[in-house]
Amino acid sequence: MLLLNPGPVTLTERVRRSLLQPDLCHRESEFFDLQDEARSRLLAAYTLDPAEWAAALITGSGTAAVESMVAALVPENGRLLIVENGVYGERIAHICAQYRIAHERVVGDWMHAPDLGAIAARLDAAAATGEARFTHLAVVHHETTTGRLNDLHGLSELCRERGIGLLVDGVSSFGAEALDFADNTLVAVAATANKCLHGVPGAAFVIVRRNALAQAASRTYYLDLGRLVRLQDQRNTPFTPSVHAYYALVEALREFDEQGGQAARYRHYAALAEQVRTGLAALGIEPAVPAAQSSVVLRAYRLPPDLSYAALHDALKAEGFVIYAGQGDLSKTLFRISTMGNLSSADIDRLLKGFAALLK
Repeated sequence: MLLLNPGPVTLTERVRRSLLQPDLCHRESEFFDLQDEARSRLLAAYTLDPAEWAAALITGSGTAAVESMVAALVPENGRLLIVENGVYGERIAHICAQYRIAHERVVGDWMHAPDLGAIAARLDAAAATGEARFTHLAVVHHETTTGRLNDLHGLSELCRERGIGLLVDGVSSFGAEALDFADNTLVAVAATANKCLHGVPGAAFVIVRRNALAQAASRTYYLDLGRLVRLQDQRNTPFTPSVHAYYALVEALREFDEQGGQAARYRHYAALAEQVRTGLAALGIEPAVPAAQSSVVLRAYRLPPDLSYAALHDALKAEGFVIYAGQGDLSKTLFRISTMGNLSSADIDRLLKGFAALLK
């Protein structure tokens, strides 16, 4: 079965075999060698200086990484403005509400890009009316609700002009899409092993500026970002991590590097995504978001008339493919196809033949 959903992904045999490595105690030097390699390779994926950046490993899903990032990096007296144009921006707002972090949302239509003018206006209104200023802005880079790739450059310009830090949910973009870590407004990126890096669920991480940790809050226990970085820098760990998920992450990162890293992964995904788009267009199936505004990782398409998602899903699953529905009300009109994981052009050809047979 090939997974075309937005994570977990279809693994290579090499990564799958890595799960069969020996049982390992997380208090032994061999585990800390593994942890060190994972952290080092995560920084190397975007050529980051370990003196400036740290990779904090977390046993959990990508949401655990986002929660750790937000709960730590918005200080006790801070205030967060959340850019929301999909389910995962909404999730950041739920995290803030859970921790009673001062926040507001700029909510846009899920089918459209964030309104930079509305975001700038809200930031400036706070300053003009004497409200507590916003210290940070949070955004989902690749909003897999629709497959849209939100424009980080425009948002970072707003942050730079106002002295605001940018927190990025890169769960579905890290490892494939470009991320400008040289941008001094970027404070942290949260991500996970089991999407563009082709690892397994259970290992997530935050890439964070070291100087931001000096101001970090300590709202959480298990997900305390400052403690995670401090102990991992000391070749230590506060809790029992998912050792075998770390084995798989390291093997996936080795494979990632050997295959050419982020730029190569982007090109591979882009070729497959375009193959899907043109193949479906030939069958009369249109994308929900223009290709130029979409991620190469996942794209959403409009359901053909008189075809339910359930019928489409079940027919393709019978052919060996798992696709994903739209979320919320979009489940009635959209389906989504991801090109992450161990997939080839031949696999996409088979997928398109499955669509053609069903539509006939």
